[in-house]
Amino acid sequence: MSHIKLLSAVALSALLLLVGCGKKEGEAVGVVGDEILVGEFGSMTGNEATFGISTHQGIELAIEEINAAGGVKGKKIKLISLDDQGKPEEAVTAATKLITQDNVIALLGEVASSRSLAAAPIAQQYKIPMLSPSSTNQKVTEVGDYIFRVCFIDPFQGTVMAKFAHDHLNVKKVAVIYDVKSDYSVGLAKFFKETFTGLGGEIIAEQTYSGNDIDFKAQLTSIKTVKPEAIFIPGYYTEVGLLARQARGLGIEVPLLGGDGWDSSKLYEIGQEAIMGGYFSNHYTTDSDDPRVRQFMEAFKNKYTVFPDGLAAMGYDAAKVLADAIERSESLTPEGIRNALATTKGFAGVTGVITMDENRNPTKSAVVVQVAGTTNKYVTTIQPL
Repeated sequence: MSHIKLLSAVALSALLLLVGCGKKEGEAVGVVGDEILVGEFGSMTGNEATFGISTHQGIELAIEEINAAGGVKGKKIKLISLDDQGKPEEAVTAATKLITQDNVIALLGEVASSRSLAAAPIAQQYKIPMLSPSSTNQKVTEVGDYIFRVCFIDPFQGTVMAKFAHDHLNVKKVAVIYDVKSDYSVGLAKFFKETFTGLGGEIIAEQTYSGNDIDFKAQLTSIKTVKPEAIFIPGYYTEVGLLARQARGLGIEVPLLGGDGWDSSKLYEIGQEAIMGGYFSNHYTTDSDDPRVRQFMEAFKNKYTVFPDGLAAMGYDAAKVLADAIERSESLTPEGIRNALATTKGFAGVTGVITMDENRNPTKSAVVVQVAGTTNKYVTTIQPL
């Protein structure tokens, strides 16, 4: 069972100063009696709350299954979860508290690349392994050798969508509009543009916006004048839905393309018919006939009454990969778990087979799905290059 706490940066900072480190002398970091303490931080509230909630649910389900099967190394995993409210500064505070006060042995989080980049230096400083479920920006694991992820990265994701646009949709002229304040969006736009032009395509318009913007008519009007054959929007569902509606309202009817930041039950709620038929890269598909995926989907549906999205699947795999590393670790220490994570090979997850490379990024495939109302339709699978 996890414990979600809504604590502000100010309150947490004060608490750290007053209480300090809570570990008893002689007690191993992250181990209390028959429990192994694992921390999680994510956006349980805020603009991208569905990301944090879905990920938390996937993590929670995985840990319940792990504990029901006997735990790891004869101990149960205790999950301590903090809400970072979708703010980088809160992610820093949450990671600091989990490490210095709660004494966790490892961290699961964050979803968004900007927040992982904010918190990763803390984990690296204290040498606590941090495993991000779905932060795709290339720079995340470059922070240090204690930082890992279980998702593909933006160079691959950008390449997937560029190849899909060029080879599958047969478009040659594309416009790009991205969130200039998001590491995720900027990185994905960069790699899409590089690959698409390398294939002989042309980026005929490039526009930017800032997260939380609600009016995109000026950028879209500019894009409309150059008559693109498709528009690549590597943003989060909160802005993508609005962008789609405003694009269609201006008479722009070309295909809309994006990345895994589209993956939310709220996308169709915001975008309505305007987002129908859009394509985006993702980590898994509910159309899969893999028995492992079907079992996960059934268990998730039984527990939460809804089918799991890609973020839930990534959270589930992250928790399972971490538990596998703890079980394989030569010593029940952060260093031992770090070393085991680094040697993860051929782990069969619901989002694909995960093997960590020398940069602590997994080698795995991606899928392209098409928005079909509240569900997404599988289109194709793109294998690692």
